[in-house]
Amino acid sequence: MTAEARTDAVSADPAAAPAPAARAGRRTLGVMLLLTVLGAVLVLTAAGRVWAEGLAGTLEVSVTGGKISELPAGLALVALAAAVAVFAARGAGRLAVGALTVLAGLGAAAAAAAGAGDTAALDAEAARKLALTGSAATGVGHTAWPWVALLGGLLLALAGFLTVRYGRGWPAMGSRYEAPTGRAPVRRAADRNSAAQTPAAQTPADLWKALDRGEDPTAR
Repeated sequence: MTAEARTDAVSADPAAAPAPAARAGRRTLGVMLLLTVLGAVLVLTAAGRVWAEGLAGTLEVSVTGGKISELPAGLALVALAAAVAVFAARGAGRLAVGALTVLAGLGAAAAAAAGAGDTAALDAEAARKLALTGSAATGVGHTAWPWVALLGGLLLALAGFLTVRYGRGWPAMGSRYEAPTGRAPVRRAADRNSAAQTPAAQTPADLWKALDRGEDPTAR
């Protein structure tokens, strides 16, 4: 087959052209989901780990990322919910979901960076242990977990960018999962009424009664 013949064959088959685009859309959708899950796992895991530690007198004190700031974990959950909403949204709605994911990821990363050097929560924990208002922790040290949360936030932001950039070409939820319109119940009621008026919907007793009255049941 010559090159011109192959070109004509491809152009004659309209279903062959969208196939590469559909495959590319599924790949970018898969990458988005992977980045979202990975980013959320990193942020949520890091939020439960110790970010700062020190001493309150002779007592050791430490605080987790969740005590320093609740923002990273909360925004990670928002990004996860947005990833699920991608399948229900279409068009501009999908772009809005992607933008929301970008903002959630950047917000989580910024909150993690701000918490990396925060000592207020650690000082509050030291004051609680010593039962002395205004006490401050000494020998303060910080772990690497805030930076793990920051990385997770950046991955979430990247997932949101992929949604904004490629989301229009991704498959959407089927129409059978969509909420029914207001016309559907009316149409179903009309179908039931019409079915009730047909001879097939009548019982044999109804048919005999109609014959006794001298009526033709098939005329309905």
